[in-house]
Amino acid sequence: MLETKFKIAFLFVVLAFAALPIMGILRGTIMTPYEEAPPTEDALSELESATNEEPIPEEMVTIPAGPFVRGTTSGGFDEQPQRTIDLDTFSIDRHEVTNHQYQQFIAATGHRKAGPPSRYAKSIGKMRGPNQPVVYVSWDDANAYCRWKGKRLPTEAEWEKAMRGTDGRLWPWGNEEKPHGANWARVQDGHEVSAPVGTFQSDQSPYGVMDGAGNVMEWVADWYQEAYYKDAPAKDPPSPEFGTYRVMRGGGYTTTGGDVRITSRSKMVPDFRDETIGFRCAISGSFAGSDARKTLG
Repeated sequence: MLETKFKIAFLFVVLAFAALPIMGILRGTIMTPYEEAPPTEDALSELESATNEEPIPEEMVTIPAGPFVRGTTSGGFDEQPQRTIDLDTFSIDRHEVTNHQYQQFIAATGHRKAGPPSRYAKSIGKMRGPNQPVVYVSWDDANAYCRWKGKRLPTEAEWEKAMRGTDGRLWPWGNEEKPHGANWARVQDGHEVSAPVGTFQSDQSPYGVMDGAGNVMEWVADWYQEAYYKDAPAKDPPSPEFGTYRVMRGGGYTTTGGDVRITSRSKMVPDFRDETIGFRCAISGSFAGSDARKTLG
């Protein structure tokens, strides 16, 4: 009798342990180790105290209305044809959104933290400086932040004009390639991962917008469509109505090879998060206090 009771008890223990992973699958993975809870107000100062860095001020640059050259005949099929596109006035963040700025959003809204969707992020501990660009954000995360700020993600055309100017240059600084011009993986530049925004002064557009060529790739508003440059209107082209992938623009600290041109287009499913992807925001029209370099319009 005792032996029978022992066997029954043992069976229940085995079933209980076997049920644990099944329950986890049914419930789903809601948070990663980096997403356990929204930070408190005290947590906002942790990054600054750890690095002794003061958060950079938030700035916007107003891009005046007028035409610019979009695309290139020197790139891939999806960068063609090269066309003159006309845009209304808009303003765009001078820098990529930083960790400090994004932490304020999390603290205010309870939005999930910017963290890897798995336990295999090897570099995340090196990318938490207050002035480094926030990464491990999906397209929806980036869109939610911009909306919270009263802004939006830039369109693909706006992003290219802001980084390229009006004269059809292939890099923010001109048409001559500079191996040390941006935070890329092509050279040893002293930064193993992303650099604090604005570190590379050469990676500055004619309008003064920073880090378009390197540091991290950036989500923009548009759905990706390979032949859209040919089909899009020549005035304020909107995003295609639907798609599978969202567009990312710019290079990152892992970028090598010919895809460092400012005209290069990348794409990814919108819920993807990675240590190489960040974003910046934009608004329509002028922004009070912004740096408007109207001579380039």
